[in-house]
Amino acid sequence: MSENTGSPALTGLADLDRLVHEPARLAIMALLYVIESADFTFLMNQTGLTWGNLSAHMSKLEEAGYLEVEKSFKGRRPNTTLRLTPQGRAAFHEYAQKMKRVFQDLPA
Repeated sequence: MSENTGSPALTGLADLDRLVHEPARLAIMALLYVIESADFTFLMNQTGLTWGNLSAHMSKLEEAGYLEVEKSFKGRRPNTTLRLTPQGRAAFHEYAQKMKRVFQDLPA
C-alpha cells in the first residue's frame, strides 16, 4: 500500500461529488445555479447536449434529489421545467468551493 503524500490540492479532488463533477451534469447545474429555472429546450440549446443525453443526466440529478422536474403544458405543447432543489444548490455550492480550494492550493 502506498501512503498518501500528495498535495492538499490533489487530495481534495478525491472528495468531489462525482455526480456534479461529470461535465454534462456540471453544465446543467451551473446554468440552473444562476437562474431560477429553465425549460428543457433552453438547457438543451445552452449545453449542446442531445435530447437523450440531457434526459439521462436530468434523470440522474433528479434521482439524487438535486433537480426538480415539473411537467406542464404551454397551450397544447408539453413543457418540462427544471430547477435545482435546495439540496442541489448546496451540492453545487460545495462543489464550487472545493474546486476553488483545489486551484488555490496548486503551486504557482
